[in-house]
Amino acid sequence: MNRKKQHFAALENADFPAFEAGEVWLVGAGPGAPGLISLLGYFALGEADIIIHDALVSEELLGMAGPDASIVFAGKRGGRPSAEQNDITHLLITEAKAGKRVLRLKGGDPFMFGRGGEECLALARAGVKFRIVPGITAGIGGLAYGGIPVTHRDTNHAVIFLTGHDENGVVPQSVDWHAIATAAPVIVMYMATKHLASICEKLLAAGRAPGDRLAIISNATLPEQSVVETTLGEVHELVSARQIATPSVVVLGPVSQYREVLDWYGPAKRKNSLG
Repeated sequence: MNRKKQHFAALENADFPAFEAGEVWLVGAGPGAPGLISLLGYFALGEADIIIHDALVSEELLGMAGPDASIVFAGKRGGRPSAEQNDITHLLITEAKAGKRVLRLKGGDPFMFGRGGEECLALARAGVKFRIVPGITAGIGGLAYGGIPVTHRDTNHAVIFLTGHDENGVVPQSVDWHAIATAAPVIVMYMATKHLASICEKLLAAGRAPGDRLAIISNATLPEQSVVETTLGEVHELVSARQIATPSVVVLGPVSQYREVLDWYGPAKRKNSLG
């Protein structure tokens, strides 16, 4: 047995928690590359009777499921026909109460700007047991693949994570933009592409400098990953030219300067799709 096979064979004796019939596991699939799912998440893939997944889960990762598992798409993508949240929640409860081991597989981390919290509250109210398996969120893992540390002691001791739209699909109305703009040197924005120009206008009006560095990592961790760098004041030109691929994560602040040295995932270094 070669070294790699021997190492993975050790998982056969790993003491994973039992995935019981009638349970729902909410598992974070990570930011894109299949290899970035956790060991516990990978274990759940092999144990589940039904896998209900969102739009950012790759076919390659789903191919690691058990051979008898049913796979159900329940993705949500802005501007496209999407599953209704109430229907997804109902499906989770119904399948669990039918005695199945239900895997809710979500891109990134279940509790980071997803509906994981809402789904767990509904499961709890319905008396369905559940387990949370955290995942690598794009706001950290995606930046790392772009050669951008989310924190660096020379630039920032705080970071803000911000969603680019609310439940109605518009720029969040309840955000204190002055507080957001001034509270931390680094702001990481999820699902912000559609409203990026408007968000940047609000940040500028709240006091951020037009010259602040801004980077957009698209298709993070995947072979087609791309990174666009600009400044806060020049975002309008970028958006007008429609040069932003999605899905993407946006980082505003000085940490993107480190990409000049830390760009380890350039085209010549992408060897496979596992990560």
